[in-house]
Amino acid sequence: MAHDPAAPIGVPFSGGIDSGAILLCLYKLLLNEGQSPARLKAFTLSVDGDGDDARQARDFLSRVHLEMLSEVVEVSSSSLDPLRAVAVIEDYKPLDVECAAVNLALLAGIRDRYPDWTLLVDGDGGDENLKDYPLEANSELTIRSVVNNRMLYQEGWGVDSIKHSLTYSGGYSRGCVRSYACAREFGFDGFSPYTRPSVIAVAEAIPFAELTKGSHERLYALKGDIVSRGARSVLGIDIPVFPKRRFQHGSVSASEVARLFPQDEARYRRHFETLYAAVV
Repeated sequence: MAHDPAAPIGVPFSGGIDSGAILLCLYKLLLNEGQSPARLKAFTLSVDGDGDDARQARDFLSRVHLEMLSEVVEVSSSSLDPLRAVAVIEDYKPLDVECAAVNLALLAGIRDRYPDWTLLVDGDGGDENLKDYPLEANSELTIRSVVNNRMLYQEGWGVDSIKHSLTYSGGYSRGCVRSYACAREFGFDGFSPYTRPSVIAVAEAIPFAELTKGSHERLYALKGDIVSRGARSVLGIDIPVFPKRRFQHGSVSASEVARLFPQDEARYRRHFETLYAAVV
């Protein structure tokens, strides 16, 4: 899709290192091209006026002296609608549904403020490329299986076979659909540089086993180390590194996570089935 070369650019921003690196690269590119950085906005979701992401985003931007890019989108928890998210992304896995629910709330807020904006650039895919997921959350995973499978988080388990279902993969394609569907719902055109083949090729070439030496802690620290070193080398900026946090957990008060996101796959799946029962 062709875009106005002076069109504003929105970055969904949690203060995490993935979206942070994207934001800083875009800022530097605009300056290098002689364009105004006022084209750029970092949008952070805050539900009921709370959430660690809003605090973290402010801290990040303060440390790199770019507070002027920040815009917090505040919404009520009553606007979070996981069943609508099921319909939009055509999926029922709880983590995907919950992420989509808060993403839809953020995008609705941006659209209300900026009816004509279309461009969104995000950091989706950074976790997959650098294997930044807690192994403890999946009993099937071991550090050995993660570091020795180059495309585990991109492709999912069961390469060259059907493991999950005939409809859904267990890899990053699920996340791509989730991001695309939410953006399309509000007329945005989204893009993540981490999904470029050239970027994935660099990630594939990282010697994860050699660098981590069987240590969970080294694996979890690896993404922050690699991205921060890259930002320092290429951009000349010391980029803050914070602990990993899921979008749906960082946008709300920690005390409200269990109530708002009860991990109810059965409910989501039943709703999904009702949407398509007539078709079947």
